[in-house]
Amino acid sequence: MAVKTKELKLDINNIGTVSAILTQPDSARACYVLAHGAGAGMRHASMDKIAEGLAKRGIATFRFNFPYMENKQGRPDQPAVAHAAVRAAVEEAARLCPGLKVVAGGKSFGGRMTSQAQSKAPLPGVKGLAFLGFPLHAAKKPSSERAEHLGGVAIPMLFLQGTRDGLADLSLLKPVVAALGEKATLHEIEGGDHSFAVLKKSGRTNDEALAEVLDTLAGWIDQRA
Repeated sequence: MAVKTKELKLDINNIGTVSAILTQPDSARACYVLAHGAGAGMRHASMDKIAEGLAKRGIATFRFNFPYMENKQGRPDQPAVAHAAVRAAVEEAARLCPGLKVVAGGKSFGGRMTSQAQSKAPLPGVKGLAFLGFPLHAAKKPSSERAEHLGGVAIPMLFLQGTRDGLADLSLLKPVVAALGEKATLHEIEGGDHSFAVLKKSGRTNDEALAEVLDTLAGWIDQRA
């Protein structure tokens, strides 16, 4: 399967321009707008692996940097800025991939900013949200306040969570997902941490755990989004 990778620039209204990457297999059937986590940008090795793995499964990805990452600033952007970046990315992905189903989300902070944006005003054309480790709370500070906005999301949601995720106590996340009803799906990655890394004693590799994540995501895009 041939895969094209394009380096792009993304204009965010009244904020500025950031880098972006479109990874598109020639037989793509959907595009996932993949936002990065708080500590690493769109070019991190984990983001490359996700994009490459989804391309093999027929899913294009549109990655972008949030402005703070583009400008090498330490602190993540204010929510309004992050939401504007997500909205611009969704619009650009739809323009570059006409006719493809568009889903959005991403890793940790990026997924949460996407869901916040969706809860405030639906992202145009987005059929579902997929979270690669939803950050329900800060490390060692169990809480579910960060999930309160999810009730305002009307489209399907997929939560991919490691059972060792220090930012999402499953005893708190499970009732959150249950309360969202049929629109929400939780898939647990046994032994995975916040980045889906597994312990050697688990008997499987990080690559095998990531394959489970990507297989689940691709299947959900086809069946639920």
